[in-house]
Amino acid sequence: MSGERSPLFLERRSYRLRRVMDAARLMPFLGALLWAVPVLWPGQGEDGVSSSRAILYIFLVWAVLVALTFALTFWLDDSVETDGKEGR
Repeated sequence: MSGERSPLFLERRSYRLRRVMDAARLMPFLGALLWAVPVLWPGQGEDGVSSSRAILYIFLVWAVLVALTFALTFWLDDSVETDGKEGR
């Protein structure tokens, strides 16, 4: 066996980078889950939700997912650039 041991914990930077990558991978599943919510709402009637509110909800979910993905992309892009500079 070799005398060197691998570290028990990851460095903070690489750990956070991996968690952000995991979050980016989960965005499509989160979007599908949130878009399925209007299916569970009661139909038109006294206590029902109108279709215009359901469309508004779907649009807002879409806009929030776009904004979150945009933020994650910039976070990952900055992390990759700084990691690349350290290796030189």
